[in-house]
Amino acid sequence: MKRQARGGGPIAIGAFSADTEDTADGVAERAPTCGLRRRLGRADLRAVPAARKELRELLHDWGRPGRSEIAELLTSELVTNALVHTDRDAVLTATVGPRGLRVEVRDFVARRPRLCVPTADDGTHGRGLVLVQSLADAWGVRPHGVGKAVWFELDAEAA
Repeated sequence: MKRQARGGGPIAIGAFSADTEDTADGVAERAPTCGLRRRLGRADLRAVPAARKELRELLHDWGRPGRSEIAELLTSELVTNALVHTDRDAVLTATVGPRGLRVEVRDFVARRPRLCVPTADDGTHGRGLVLVQSLADAWGVRPHGVGKAVWFELDAEAA
């Protein structure tokens, strides 16, 4: 069952290796996390395969079979959208923790992406957010002071 889109969540700055998590009794404990952060140059579509490669390395031993491939696909869709539909730089952040993976692509254009149903005449365009909606466990758009972040989450062990 899909979780409803929501905002918020961790923001990774550079590479990191630890975070805290509240337990049921309210006591914070160390929970291992790791992540990546990559600046994406304006209209630099070479960043798409590079981002996939970095994410693949990050997720080498993560999740059930097929989960990292889904993560790569969805990440490349968000990165491509940010680079094609804005004329600005973007920032890719991926965070892996005990609850799963969160990928966020922040751009500096306030215009929200539109989810549209592609038609046969669209060629390969118009399918990115449909894929994200279909395959992610949760996804959404979070406004920032300047721009927005489009994000998705995947649980490591989900089917």
